[in-house]
Order: sequence, then structure tokens, then C-alpha cells
Amino acid sequence: MKALVFDRFGGPEVLEYRDIPEPVISDGHVIVRMKAIGLNFADIYRRKGNYHLTGTPPYILGYEGAGVIEQVGAGVSGLNVGDRVAFADVPFANAELVSVPSDKAIPLPDDISFEQASAVLLQGLTAHYLVHDSYPVQAGEEVLIHAAAGGVGQLLIQLCKAKGARVFGLTSSDAKKKVALEAGADEVMLYQEDWVKAVPAWSAGFEGVHVAYDSVGSTLMDSFAAVRKRGAVVFYGMSGGDPEPVDPRMLMDTSKTLTGGDLWNHVTTREDRICRGDSLFEEIRGGRLRLGEPARYRLHEGAEAHRFLEGRKSTGKILLIP
Repeated sequence: MKALVFDRFGGPEVLEYRDIPEPVISDGHVIVRMKAIGLNFADIYRRKGNYHLTGTPPYILGYEGAGVIEQVGAGVSGLNVGDRVAFADVPFANAELVSVPSDKAIPLPDDISFEQASAVLLQGLTAHYLVHDSYPVQAGEEVLIHAAAGGVGQLLIQLCKAKGARVFGLTSSDAKKKVALEAGADEVMLYQEDWVKAVPAWSAGFEGVHVAYDSVGSTLMDSFAAVRKRGAVVFYGMSGGDPEPVDPRMLMDTSKTLTGGDLWNHVTTREDRICRGDSLFEEIRGGRLRLGEPARYRLHEGAEAHRFLEGRKSTGKILLIP
């Protein structure tokens, strides 16, 4: 089979499209012929060597995608040859065939395309646990969303709005500000503006927002300043660098809450994957979750897709098509 592989760490030029052995069916697994594959920044970090990779070259990137089951291993129930499935956390997805543990295969409804599933699952599952588990957003509440034009940010905006919340977004450019507004944010400011003062002034009663979703890290203390007393900050990323230490006395004095978030602490069983996946599919079906048109590259064009993502030229999902 063909796959996008690399033998050494480095830039996009290390990626090669070549023949490798097909995966062998094993107990508890299914073999999926891929129809669409999601490209994420984690793939870039792994290609560069920032993330640890086990095994020996050739390495295969990719963790997210969708396709059709071609083989079913012993001990698998509820999945059959010909079933459409998707996944968000299975390695070696940048290939024509992928061995998928049966507990990580999410059944794909007929009205959800392979491309939709590959564009929404990883970031969508993240947004889903943030608004339902880390801080259950309620109607009428006010929410601050960092990196509002990013993949998770746009989905967070839409899920919060679907719950009846007001949303204040933060972005780094006018072009991204437009994207966040189109996603449904009520107000958007640029990071270089004085948003720390503007957010409380925007909120009802000038108290500050109920919750801030912070994926930047270095902005953590500013997020606390923008949150009202008894509010919360959800810290789930460090795209802007490490956060400052938080003084627990500040939390006591203001009754504010700090909670961390990592997707894989929330999606731990097949039932949970399916339930959350179905919830996202229903939001898409009902028009409450709109996915922008993805940028599509053939799998053999993977190096060019990496350059496009690394250049931060895209505000939507990038898909690799085998």
C-alpha cells in the first residue's frame, strides 16, 4: 500500500510517498481503507521531532480520519466489513490502510461524509468536553474564547452559542477576526488591543465573563483578570508559551476556579467516543455546527499540505485524500 512516511526528523521535505507493507489484521482490530485524513499541528510537531515517537523508521504520521472497514479481527463485535467508521486517535493514519482498535472506531452515519468526520472529530471532541465537562456552559452566560479563529476556537464559539451563551473572541489578525465573527462570536478583539479591560466592560454588569477558555498559556493571568468573581478559567493549551504560576491565595480571595483540560482524560471508552461523536454529528445535522470548506490535498501532496498548515495560511481544516 501507499503511505506518507519519513525516515528522519525535519521540514516538510523529509516526507515521502511510497510503498510500505499493509497492516496485518489482529485480534480486537479492524482494517480501514481510508477515504479522508485530518491534518493537525501535532503531525508537524512529530515530524520535527518535538513529540516523542516510538519504534523505528519509516515513521507514519496521522491520527484522525475516516473510511470503510475491509477486515475484522477476532473478538470484534458490532463492526462489520463495509461499515463506515471514523476515529480521532489512531496512529499511522497517513496511509491507504490503517489498523484501528475496535474501541476507537466511531460508527459514521450515512448522512455524515468521510470529509466531515475527518474535519470535525479531533477538534470537535475537544470543544465538546470543554463546554460540557470542564465548564458546563449555560444559557445567558458570557464566555471568553482565546484563539477564536482556530479549529477548536470556531467550534467552541458555535457550541457555546447553541447553548445560548454570549461569546467574546480573541484573535491575532483582522482576517482571523472576520473568521471568528462569521463563526458566531458576539464580539472579537485582537490580542494587541487592551482586551483585558474591554472584556469586563463588555460583560453584563461590568463584572467579567463567567468563563475563559485559554489555549494560549502565556495569557492565563490576563484571563483571570477578565473573569468575574466566582468565575472560571479553563486552561487547555500553551500555544503562546508557559503560563505564570497561579497564586492559590488569589483563587481564594476571588472565589475563582482554575481547571485543566486534556481530551484523553475525558474520552476513555468506546461508549464515550460514540456518544460524543453522535452529539457532534447531531449538531452538524441540525445546522448548529457549521464546518468551513476544508483545504484538500492528495496524500502524495502531504509535504505541500504541511507547508500550508505551518505557514498558518489556513483558518479551516486541512484534509489528506488517499
